[in-house]
Amino acid sequence: MTIDLIFKIEFTNLIISFQKKELNKFKLFLRIFFVFGMIFSLDLLVKFLILKKMKKILLLATLAIFSVTAVNAQKSKAKKTTKAVAAKVETPKTAKTSTSDGAGMVFENETIDYGTIPHNADGNREFVLTNNGNKALVIESTQGSCGCTVPTKPEKPIQPGEKGIIKVHYATDRVGAFTKTVTVTSNAVGSNVTPVTTPATTPGGAPVPTGKSTKVLTIKGTVLPDAPAATPATETKS
Repeated sequence: MTIDLIFKIEFTNLIISFQKKELNKFKLFLRIFFVFGMIFSLDLLVKFLILKKMKKILLLATLAIFSVTAVNAQKSKAKKTTKAVAAKVETPKTAKTSTSDGAGMVFENETIDYGTIPHNADGNREFVLTNNGNKALVIESTQGSCGCTVPTKPEKPIQPGEKGIIKVHYATDRVGAFTKTVTVTSNAVGSNVTPVTTPATTPGGAPVPTGKSTKVLTIKGTVLPDAPAATPATETKS
């Protein structure tokens, strides 16, 4: 039953009582005032209850939204943490040991500096290389630029990932500064070697690859002359 219906029923009863002379004007006024007061109080009570209920609903809705937001934020943070940990423990990529399909040849140093050395000093040095390809490296020959520079090549093929040594001897009985080269011929491929080709078989044709390549190494230094022999002192006759 709504407040409007209650008001209509009470007001109708008052009119009927007044018509039956059960109420005089003063009592009718008091009853009307009482009814209005009661209706107004009921209306305020209903509004208060509705407002209080709405406040509870709003509070519950706010708590629910906050809870969902907190859960989503926690999940998002957990995902970011997982990604960060995954990035930290990611398996490091294996460094490529092969730069091309074939044998490779990379030297630790392509130039050896003897520095300044005495006459007839030890003239032996070593070039250290690594096969960074995926096939066995075969060094066919090593050639010095003159008879004073004598290299020695490895006799066995150098397998992928293995190291090899090219020995070189310089004749330090020669006095003075020197710069010599060692030419290495092998089956290595790559940008650090020079392919060996033969002339084209047809006019205007391209050179024909031989499957070989060369690499030029350098040695340099200075050989000091021997110190002059001391002149014996001459005796003076009195």
